[in-house]
Amino acid sequence: MSNETTFILLFMVATAVAIAVRRLNVPYTVALVVAGLLLGLAHAFRPPYLTKDLLYTLFLPGLLFEAAFHLDFEQFWRNRLTIVSLAVPGVVAATALTTAILTPVAGVLDYVQNFDWRYALVFGALIAATDPIAVVAIFKELGAPKRLSILIEGESLLNDGTGIVFFTLSLSVAVGARTAVGGLALDFLEIVGFALLTGGAIGLIVSQVTKQINDAMIEITLTTIAAYGSFVAAEHLGCSGVIATVTAGMVCGNYGARVGMSPSTRLAIESFWEYVAFALNSVVFLLIGFEVHIGDLAASWQMILVAYLAVTLGRALVIFGVSAIFRNSRERIPWSWSAVLTWGGLRGALPMVLALSLPQSFAHRDLLVTMTFGVVIISILVHGLTVSRLLAWLGIVAGHEARESYEFLQGKLRAASAALTGLEQLGPGGPREGSVLAALRQEYEDMIRDGEEEIGSLHIDREQLRKEEMQRARRQLLLVERKHLLESFHQGLLSQRVYERLLEDVDARLLELETGDGRDDEPRGR
Repeated sequence: MSNETTFILLFMVATAVAIAVRRLNVPYTVALVVAGLLLGLAHAFRPPYLTKDLLYTLFLPGLLFEAAFHLDFEQFWRNRLTIVSLAVPGVVAATALTTAILTPVAGVLDYVQNFDWRYALVFGALIAATDPIAVVAIFKELGAPKRLSILIEGESLLNDGTGIVFFTLSLSVAVGARTAVGGLALDFLEIVGFALLTGGAIGLIVSQVTKQINDAMIEITLTTIAAYGSFVAAEHLGCSGVIATVTAGMVCGNYGARVGMSPSTRLAIESFWEYVAFALNSVVFLLIGFEVHIGDLAASWQMILVAYLAVTLGRALVIFGVSAIFRNSRERIPWSWSAVLTWGGLRGALPMVLALSLPQSFAHRDLLVTMTFGVVIISILVHGLTVSRLLAWLGIVAGHEARESYEFLQGKLRAASAALTGLEQLGPGGPREGSVLAALRQEYEDMIRDGEEEIGSLHIDREQLRKEEMQRARRQLLLVERKHLLESFHQGLLSQRVYERLLEDVDARLLELETGDGRDDEPRGR
């Protein structure tokens, strides 16, 4: 089967899964992994292997750039100490704790011979990077505080880069190439520092070029160059491509978008990158499912369970430790948020690819790969499916059930009102008996009255609800304006120049509506 046919099949599966999850209360990425597992068991077709080259060449730059481009730098900067603490010393601490927990337990189990601290260190470093895609999507759906999303997304963006750097350094320690702590620290600073300079320089150059032009297609191309070019340039210079791409994305998404992009262009660029992220995530999570061999996981279930518990406990100690440090500061984290940050630390494709990149001659390589795959699958399936319940139990998304009931009743009311309107328009094909019409009219009027009473009895934040409905209504009206302008232009009622000026005004209001909400920094929950 050709690569072209394989990728078409992958997108067909991803589309079918996306349609199915609309009917099921399951996160999209979790459903993709399950679909990949089932198709892999059935040997339906053989997709491309999820190699380091494939991840670095195609998936990682696009996914990182999209997330960084949409990250609000102001919110990121407000929480910089917490995010950096979790992503840099936090990754070191999590790696060390995983190593400290895993090494003696593995020795007691006697499951594998000669599994000492060096192999536990490599495993702790490669499993450190988190992937919050499924969790952030759940946060948005349930209306979790935006600051909580910023914390988990900002940490993930940075720990992807630091995790790779620490993995490289830990691997060199494991094979005896380096031992001096000072040398390792200097290497880390050089790799990260040059990456920040590389990504920042490319982001600034692209932002300055976008100031000189006003063409959405060219500016989309420039951001694509920034995403993949910063990654390639940094890797070529021997520093972190991940950190360079994240830096370039944040510069383009905050500085470049603000000073160099018109509202219409920015909407086009955001739509482009949202689709790119959807497409890349769809394929990469399917490939995760295909890569996993259930038989290997079952044979090593003891070590996988020990590894999972060590990783989870290590992350919990780091998260709650950082929360305690900042307890009395402006960046304090409620204990309930710490629990969500711990449980929301899902692992994705990056740890799997790092595990697969281990040299074939590296001792216990197959076991480390199996352990990594097992921890990734547990985190995606177990944590991904239960984090919404944890949010509700902790009171962080209080009122979600009431909001769902409200939406359900509103849908019933709209349907009943539409039926009542249609009853008056049935015409000659409708009931001829006046009593039939009256009975049907009364039935729908009673339905509407009962629905309004039920809505009135719900315990829900009416003011927040009013704001959200106002925002939705304004967005619908702006889209109507946009459609009318396009029709007027096609009918020759507007010249090209006037049409573009009017369209830019509508897009500016639409962009302000899309980006001006959600500044929820107040902690909620226990």
